[in-house]
Amino acid sequence: MNYNFVKVAAAVPAVKVGNCKFNTEQIESQIIQANNQGVEIIVFPELSITAYTCGDLFFQQMLMDEAEMSLIGLLNFTRSMNIISIVGMPVHMRNGIANCAAVIQKGKILGLVPKILLPNYAEFNEKRWFVGANAIGESSVLICGQQVQVSANQLFHTPSCTFGIEICEDLWAPIPPSSTLALQGADIIFNLSASSSSTGKYDYIRQMVANQSARLFAGYVYVSSGFGESSTDLVFNGKVFIYENGKSLVTKQQEGIDEMLEVTDIDVEYLRAERFRNTTFHSCAALLPKTEIHHVETAGLINNEEMELTRTVAPYPFIPQNDEQREKRCNEIFDIQCKGLAKRVVHTNCETLVVGISGGLDSTLALLVCVRTFDLLGKSRRGIVGITMPGFGTTDRTYTNAIRLMQQLGITIREISIKEACLQHFSDIGHNPDIHDTTYENSQARERTQILMDAANQMNGLVVGTGDLSELALGWATYNGDHMSMYGVNASIPKTLVKYLVEWVAMSIDDKATRDTLLDIVNTPISPELIPADENGNIKQKTEDLVGPYELHDFFLYHMLRSGYHPRKIYALACKAFKDKYDEETIKKWLTTFYRRFFTQQFKRSCMPDGPKVGSIALSPRGDWRMPSDACADAWLEECKSL
Repeated sequence: MNYNFVKVAAAVPAVKVGNCKFNTEQIESQIIQANNQGVEIIVFPELSITAYTCGDLFFQQMLMDEAEMSLIGLLNFTRSMNIISIVGMPVHMRNGIANCAAVIQKGKILGLVPKILLPNYAEFNEKRWFVGANAIGESSVLICGQQVQVSANQLFHTPSCTFGIEICEDLWAPIPPSSTLALQGADIIFNLSASSSSTGKYDYIRQMVANQSARLFAGYVYVSSGFGESSTDLVFNGKVFIYENGKSLVTKQQEGIDEMLEVTDIDVEYLRAERFRNTTFHSCAALLPKTEIHHVETAGLINNEEMELTRTVAPYPFIPQNDEQREKRCNEIFDIQCKGLAKRVVHTNCETLVVGISGGLDSTLALLVCVRTFDLLGKSRRGIVGITMPGFGTTDRTYTNAIRLMQQLGITIREISIKEACLQHFSDIGHNPDIHDTTYENSQARERTQILMDAANQMNGLVVGTGDLSELALGWATYNGDHMSMYGVNASIPKTLVKYLVEWVAMSIDDKATRDTLLDIVNTPISPELIPADENGNIKQKTEDLVGPYELHDFFLYHMLRSGYHPRKIYALACKAFKDKYDEETIKKWLTTFYRRFFTQQFKRSCMPDGPKVGSIALSPRGDWRMPSDACADAWLEECKSL
């Protein structure tokens, strides 16, 4: 099973100008390497059979005949292979020579795609040798003994994907042909390019590929000519850019003079899911001028073996892997949280912010947001009221960290124990306090919420919620307890990111004492502390022992909501992402828990408080996730069971 991934390759072969035999041997060598790695589609640079820089040699019949003979050789060479190869070559047409991409598989030419836009400025002089696709004057041509369709408007259909082709300059146009191809159904665009090197050009092309990939919700595979092209006036360094909806899978430039072969996997299911969600994409498709698209079916199954993913799978999809991006993302998220809360403060004209401080991660992040917000509004931090509410499970470590942090940040501190109130409540409802069940735990959470709400009423305040996205997904919150607030600043921040944000703030603070407190909070086990501590006073009730590791649940949540994957695919991705940390049975166990809790706990999300959206994944019933509270999870759980 390939889970709707398509393994692609971009190759920069060694090349000699005008030596089709040598060039074809290099192409064959790279096809073999790619085929052995399970590649389904491989693309080579523009005019790769002849070389791009042949100049007036393109007018020589000898070169044209050699190019066709080389293509015959490639057809024979690949006759027993399933791999699809896209090579560049000049082809004689009625009105001139076309700069074409030849798509071949199993001894057959599936189609010829001519270049549409020919650059004829600066160092480029392509109109001297070639005619563009719109001037070809014929729809098919006899080549290599086969009558072959010639059109820039071709879509090639494999069992795994639909792909289209554009050539070099076509991408540089105000409206690239790939835009039409994608709107007509192409999942992946392959671009055969030459593109000589010059200062700044690498980044410019990379940005174009990234932007076009993102705009089209498509995979984009770009490859350009490398060492061996003529250096009479230009130098060519091979470049490979492979993007998936704007995300880089491969960005690489030829090092030295060695050939390149870059292999990766494009997730077609993810791309289609993005298109399904985006109504603008479908609206643009309806505006397309009527264009005749030629549909080409490829031969049989391309890769029916179990796919081994080439690409890495990020275990923490909510956290950028790049240091610079992480820094920028943290700034953006923190700013969104603070601006959202600032607007709510201004709108309600409240005098205080009331937040329950437990010494845990979530309340710490919420408090940091409150402090930054009041600083932004020019208000005194004394208007932030942190209430710590020790209960039966509160440990010295969390209590001490809560008090220290409030002192260090200069806010108003209130301490209100919930023990006596809870014991009175147990007496009122006839509950034995020695029975540490759901009633025992939830009554504490609801008592704390009552204190926060009533204290806010006393002080013309607004209760700032602390619960995060991961807790909302799992329903790990007491209904009408910590589930409720007047504004939830962490509502769209998953637990893995909460932890990182607190650490990020800690490292940006000059005061060592505050930094040490924050870092100790980061390293404290996650717990609601509703069960008494052990005999040594340590936390006994650890959340991740009960519901599973948050890093796994955040991974499951991201791929379920962002792409709508089957449990089977999420499981396969998780096994790769966490292969050195969790065994397959552990991942299966917590994936099953995730789906069971996600479905049964929707009723809590259906009435969650307002809170700012900071990323692409959120669970607000008003803007992001609308699911019936009584939806059935059987199909998802059955698939988990079959893993």
